[in-house]
Amino acid sequence: MLLHGFGQTCRCWGPTAPRLARTHEVVRLDAPGHGGSAAVAADLPATGRLVAEAGGRAIYVGYSMGARMALHVATEVPGAVRALVLVSGTPGIEDAALRAERRAADAALAQRIRTGGVPAFVERWLAQPMFAGLPPEGRFVEERCSNTAEGLATSLELAGTGTQRPLWGDLAAITAPVLVVAGEDDERYAAIATRTA
Repeated sequence: MLLHGFGQTCRCWGPTAPRLARTHEVVRLDAPGHGGSAAVAADLPATGRLVAEAGGRAIYVGYSMGARMALHVATEVPGAVRALVLVSGTPGIEDAALRAERRAADAALAQRIRTGGVPAFVERWLAQPMFAGLPPEGRFVEERCSNTAEGLATSLELAGTGTQRPLWGDLAAITAPVLVVAGEDDERYAAIATRTA
């Protein structure tokens, strides 16, 4: 089960999905608020249950928001998880003040998406330094722009990192094999990945 990041759709896995499909049955779905699931509004615990229902017993591979979704599958429906692959994800923000700051930042971004539209959001999002090295075919601009402003904004408000209950205390209960991955140049997520592992 491939779980995409915020602002993407299930088609943003590019050549990864067909490569995995050579040896695995691959299921991709649009996260709540994204792509064909734009009208679905769900917080992360509900998303975990919805994803488990769609994927059944599987290996859950999640990137960023998708990694947080995969962690919620593991905490909400642990029997569904054969294994987890968490790419640039976080179990959450522990400090209540920092979490409140992030929630406010997510709410502000949601408002900017609603007022400025998806194409302007995608342009700003992909202009961030962490995406500078993406080749044109890895940017998925058209796919990202197929999202709706309301869907993305609602996703941020219900399932953004600021609204996420920290799962650090739940990690030890995950008995399935877990692979935690972060880019070597991404110091922040490399540190989170090390701690998560």
